Amino acid sequence: MILFDLKDAARIHGGRTIFRGLSWSVQDGEKIGVIGPSGCGKSTLMDIIAAVEPPDAGAVTFRRGVRVAHLPQAYAGQPGRSALDEVLSGKEDLARIEDAMASAEVRMAEPGAMDDPDTFDALLARHARLLADFDAHAGAQARSRAERLLGDLGLEGEAWSRPMEVLSGGQRKIVGVARCLLAEPDLLLLDEPDNHLDLRRKAMLERVIRQHTGAVIVISHDRYLLDETVTTIIELESPREGARLVRWDGNYSAYVAQKELAQLRQQQDYTAQQKEIQRLEEAIVRFKEWARIVVDERHIKQARNKQRQIDSMEKVERPALERKKMALRFRQTERGGAKVAEFRGVDKSFGDNIVLLGAQATIVHGETVGIVGPNGAGKSVLLKLLLRRMEPDAGEVWVGPSIKTGYYSQEHETLDFRQTAVQAIRDVKPMFEGDAVAALARFLIPYEAAIQPMTTMSGGEKSRVQLARLMLTGANCLVLDEPTNNLDIPAAEVLEEALEEFPGTVIVVSHDRYLLDRLADRVIEVRDGELHSFAGGYTAYEEARSAKAVTTSETQAAPVATAPASRPRKPARTAAPWAG
Repeated sequence: MILFDLKDAARIHGGRTIFRGLSWSVQDGEKIGVIGPSGCGKSTLMDIIAAVEPPDAGAVTFRRGVRVAHLPQAYAGQPGRSALDEVLSGKEDLARIEDAMASAEVRMAEPGAMDDPDTFDALLARHARLLADFDAHAGAQARSRAERLLGDLGLEGEAWSRPMEVLSGGQRKIVGVARCLLAEPDLLLLDEPDNHLDLRRKAMLERVIRQHTGAVIVISHDRYLLDETVTTIIELESPREGARLVRWDGNYSAYVAQKELAQLRQQQDYTAQQKEIQRLEEAIVRFKEWARIVVDERHIKQARNKQRQIDSMEKVERPALERKKMALRFRQTERGGAKVAEFRGVDKSFGDNIVLLGAQATIVHGETVGIVGPNGAGKSVLLKLLLRRMEPDAGEVWVGPSIKTGYYSQEHETLDFRQTAVQAIRDVKPMFEGDAVAALARFLIPYEAAIQPMTTMSGGEKSRVQLARLMLTGANCLVLDEPTNNLDIPAAEVLEEALEEFPGTVIVVSHDRYLLDRLADRVIEVRDGELHSFAGGYTAYEEARSAKAVTTSETQAAPVATAPASRPRKPARTAAPWAG
């Protein structure tokens, strides 16, 4: 059965047409991945379906009684509320009952509440009805189910009581997904739910999506996630005349193969049709010339008939076999020293939460270092210490005097959203407005978007503005925090090519397996307060970690009765510069 029907939807923001004329129906139980270039309106479309904002034209019609849960791209939750309470708030009917019960209990506990027996009896009766409703909504089981969901998604128990504002971006995403699932929706809307998640939690998310019995619509640029979870791809295209939705059966890999074949067929059909049009146009010219030489109405009629044939054709659109890509190239103004940075016995904690303890590592010129580790382990803290945006509690973070850093923030902290993109570019490097517009155009930011406050931009557009600014800095050391988040796949590939050609140093926090395998000379894992270094990219790191885990397991499995004094000890920290 149809869950909802979207008919001729349009959205115009700040005078800019995001899309118009979109129609789409979704059935029970479908698992759908939505893809498309950044800024084409994927998140806006999701907001319209979730009734977060109305369409400027058209309508969304839902089947009666359909429950919808929506995880927006930027999810923060309610400040001051614990992670577990935030999940429980997803059960809105239950939350309303609990609030009403609490209010009734407060009134019953007030001094003089029993002075009027009739009023007190009414309060008792109301409380009893609310308690019955609470039981009918499985209120007693809601907390245990919320805890189970958080555990299934990989959020550690000690984080459940923490306020939302102190959680990492990935932890907040987990809370948001669990909140949606607790509502037991018929339709689950997930806007880039894998952003900021480490690889272990991405695998957990994939399992949860597969197991959800209702329909799921997920926006993602993670090819692995789309291959593992969805059975239909909806591509949001944005041709000049307006956006359109194209449906492809199968997962992402199937979509790639189908689209390549479809484009080749379209190219063949387009070429054949253009040849036929050319043949007819040449015939029209001949008949008109004959009619000019010999006055004969038949020649005029034949010319008109040929023109009608052309006009009545259903024109095959010229295929875009290669979508326009952003132009990105990093240039360093000066080389810098051989040693870029060094962590010398660095300690950093926040209250009782120890992030780094005696951390040591050395980074040299020209290498690309990938920083990995579980969410909340301290990867972003590591970068902020390196950038002097945070000071260590003990130890030293040394940065070479000739090192000029350029920073990319995963939360777009380097941008002032009140500014326009043009102003943001001119803040980095003085230039004429037209030059700034041209620079942004190379990053596929259209003029209409470039002159609007950046609050109107999508996450992908903000990311491209950050990259445009970063390119102009002339830095010899690029410090990147999850740079491929919010970028579509073609843009991520352009970024990888630019970093591959960059002669300076790159320090990148990322859970993007493609990027780490392609670029990283070394992987540093932040774990248990220490920095552990592994030569090679992500695959080499995983192999080394797996081999180490097998060795540890075999050692621990040795019979303790035969060697009671040989219990493994934690190895002493080495002073070698590459050790973490």
